[in-house]
Amino acid sequence: MLKKYVFLLSTLLLSSNALAEWELVNDQSTINYVSVKASKVAEINSFKKLNGTIKDTGELSVDIDLGSVETNIATRNERIKAMLFEVASFSTANISAELDPKLFNDLTIGESFKSAISFNLSLHGVSQKITTNIQVVKLAKNDILAFSLNPIIINADKYNLVAGIEKLRDVANLPSISPVVPVSFSLVFKQQ
Repeated sequence: MLKKYVFLLSTLLLSSNALAEWELVNDQSTINYVSVKASKVAEINSFKKLNGTIKDTGELSVDIDLGSVETNIATRNERIKAMLFEVASFSTANISAELDPKLFNDLTIGESFKSAISFNLSLHGVSQKITTNIQVVKLAKNDILAFSLNPIIINADKYNLVAGIEKLRDVANLPSISPVVPVSFSLVFKQQ
């Protein structure tokens, strides 16, 4: 009888761990984008503050703190926050998707899979559906890494950001800033 209770208890514990929520690890995760100015100068920019979860149901949500944009030039950071992202009104961008939790819960350490996923990007008051290819790797018992296999092309026009780009172009006295931006990500999640 005791063996039966031990078996039932261990089954419950294992199944609850398999369904536990995953939390994004900010200091091990990155979202980068490349800006191109004057048709020939490309610069990599990133965001320092990310927050996200994958619920046991597979619901993914990642918040990007737009005020944490990092261009490696303090004045440009402030201009992008004020003129492009307008962080006083739109402080965060959000990525959301519905994932199959079995895909990453059933991975063994070192195992990976590739998949096309569709997600919603909410940015500057606009939400658009995007499809991209990702790879997910089980790093450790409770850690997974998800990263983009190819850059995601974001068109500023679809997110009402062209006026902000024009303000940046004007204040920096540039002939052009591309409204089309490639974005890549590498996100580490830890199971709680």
